[in-house]
Amino acid sequence: MAAAVAAFASLSPLHSSPSFLFSCPRLRLRAFHRLPIIRAASSPIEFNITFAPSPQTPKILVPDPSPQAPSSSSLPLLIPWIVRDENGNLKLQSTPPARFLHALSEQKLAKEKKNLKQTKATSDSSSPSKTSSGQPKYSKAARRFYNEKIREPQRLSKVLAAAGVASRRSSEELIFEGKVTVNGSVCTSPQTRVDLLKDSIYVNGNRISKKLPPKLYFALNKPKGYICSNGEESKSVISLFDEYLKRWNKINQGLPKPRLFTVGRLDVATSGLIIVTNDGDFAQKLSHPSSKLSKEYIATIEGGVRRRHLIAISEGTEIEGIHCTPDSVELLPTQPDAAKPRLRIVVHEGRNHEVRELVKNAGLQLHSLKRVRIGGFRLPHDLGLGKHVELKETDLKLLGG
Repeated sequence: MAAAVAAFASLSPLHSSPSFLFSCPRLRLRAFHRLPIIRAASSPIEFNITFAPSPQTPKILVPDPSPQAPSSSSLPLLIPWIVRDENGNLKLQSTPPARFLHALSEQKLAKEKKNLKQTKATSDSSSPSKTSSGQPKYSKAARRFYNEKIREPQRLSKVLAAAGVASRRSSEELIFEGKVTVNGSVCTSPQTRVDLLKDSIYVNGNRISKKLPPKLYFALNKPKGYICSNGEESKSVISLFDEYLKRWNKINQGLPKPRLFTVGRLDVATSGLIIVTNDGDFAQKLSHPSSKLSKEYIATIEGGVRRRHLIAISEGTEIEGIHCTPDSVELLPTQPDAAKPRLRIVVHEGRNHEVRELVKNAGLQLHSLKRVRIGGFRLPHDLGLGKHVELKETDLKLLGG
């Protein structure tokens, strides 16, 4: 095949110029002498020639406008869900499981809260009327105008208690007895609304100061033998603050002395942590059963403690017609300086003599009882008996205040 192609190529100049070949006689034989001899093969030559398929034009499908033809867009999209039923068996359903939908809703709600918080933070930072802490910034003149013109009046008994005259209940008794006058008139209704800055209030002939003492909060390490009373008893818990109150006028000139009282009670034979304050709302919040603040006690026991005793304490006992059970009971390791066994008992109901009744019901004899924790606030180890420490903002948060 290659030889035939080459021979045909050699003849191409002759074929292109035949007049030149025959016009020169001397070159006739020489030119034909150089022509290659082509012999036909005995078998025919086969050529395997294939052609590429012709490009097909894309077909355009036109939907049938007839109403009988079903449309794919009108069919609902079904996603199978494989879930477990109540018996733990796998089943196939067309709707998502409830917990999946609940998780999606919670995620959406959390995202909305986050966006709302970011929007609020942005608006707070761009507002020039607020400080870095987020509290509104007002001038002294604006605060004075609010106190004189806008502040709402309060109940008379509450104002007397906040001014340190007496407890709210004792203040009501003073009002009922006619010992309180408001703007020159005797007032016998504790619900009377008064404004300490505008009204002139007298108790037993003594005028109430226009200023209120600041809110105070203390943690006291109560010793044995002291009672939680606000009276004039010599061994009252409040008597442990006599030195502090004596220095009050020197340190806080122009402010009336605060009337301190205990939050809750500890019996005479119990020592340990107790909160003292002059904030009635704070005391009510901490001592109310709805707060469910846990209280931890260390009970020192006479004699041995067995497993059956711990089980009996954990099962609880009936106090004042209500079955009370502790949150936890634990036998503490023995200490070198204390041979008697000690129990850690945590309660949250705060019934009268609850821990003592639990120990007594288990058949144990109590040697001493000490409270060491209220909520998240623990009695400082370096706070001596009869000593107190003023609480900070972080301590109040631990107490839940």
